[in-house]
Amino acid sequence: MRATVIHGPNDIRIEEVPDPRIQHPADAVVRVVSACICGSDLWAYRGVASRVPGQRIGHEFLGVVEEVGNDVTGFTPGDFVVAPFVWSDGTCDYCRQGLQTSCPHGGFWGEVGSDGGQGEAVRVPHADGTLVQLPPDAVTDDKLLPGLLALSDVMSTGHHAAVSARVRPGATVAVVGDGAVGLCGVLAARRLGADRIIALGRHRSRTDIARSFGATDVVAERGEAAIEAIREMTGGQGAHAVLEAVGTEESMRTAISLTRDGGAVGYVGVPHGGSAGVDIAQMFDRNITLAGGVAPARAYIPELLTDVLAGVIDPAPVFDRTVGLDGVPDGYRAMDDRSALKVRITF
Repeated sequence: MRATVIHGPNDIRIEEVPDPRIQHPADAVVRVVSACICGSDLWAYRGVASRVPGQRIGHEFLGVVEEVGNDVTGFTPGDFVVAPFVWSDGTCDYCRQGLQTSCPHGGFWGEVGSDGGQGEAVRVPHADGTLVQLPPDAVTDDKLLPGLLALSDVMSTGHHAAVSARVRPGATVAVVGDGAVGLCGVLAARRLGADRIIALGRHRSRTDIARSFGATDVVAERGEAAIEAIREMTGGQGAHAVLEAVGTEESMRTAISLTRDGGAVGYVGVPHGGSAGVDIAQMFDRNITLAGGVAPARAYIPELLTDVLAGVIDPAPVFDRTVGLDGVPDGYRAMDDRSALKVRITF
């Protein structure tokens, strides 16, 4: 089969790799129908995150079950499924409490020795604990597929930021980051009843999506200028909840400074700048809560799926470019130079 592999910085290739097969009784083999490139994939593409040459890449996909191991009871060949970006056994203490990202038997797609999501098929460990069933007729619904694909990561991660920041009805929310996760955070904040949602961003195409997702205000400034602008907009108090979806020192510093005394920051941006953006003394003095981390997408997908299927939320607009498998290297280049927000892959 063909799949995306990374050989080094700026070196993404489509190559022949071994077909996935059942290796353990709890496995399933899934034929990929749709996948995508994530902003977090760019850290490997840029050489910030190290990868072994020839390593698989990609962690978001929808697919059809082709084969299941003898211990799999929840799925049969032909089922249409979504996979969260982490596999998990579904039975350990962490999985039962909804923290599948800490499952001792779990892992991430694309890590050494595992299949990546940007390929024609994937071996899914612990299929019963990992996969989520989708309506069978959705597999041919081109309008619905992008929204379902977003559940595998960016919509679930944006929701995790909102939940971690304690977004509630009537709250004022600020969102730091205008990538796909930040935009989905806007959508999640609206879903949770926020009264005012301030999106930080300066790219018109992205802020237009933010407004369509529920942003009531847009602030183009960054750093101290953004902090000053939002404090002025909120009577000097700041936002009840701030969603941090970038992962740099500057973005974390901005997020904490934007937060109203007694408020909370939900951080989901993959850290790539150390921890100097976290000022414990400032947080202590102002009773600011910091929560978040890797989103347990498997815990969130069922409730978010219900709303996507009902048309209550539609994260599909975060995909602004679609390519076939051969177009994936160009897709990485487009996301890297910000000419594309998020690239969807069709098979």
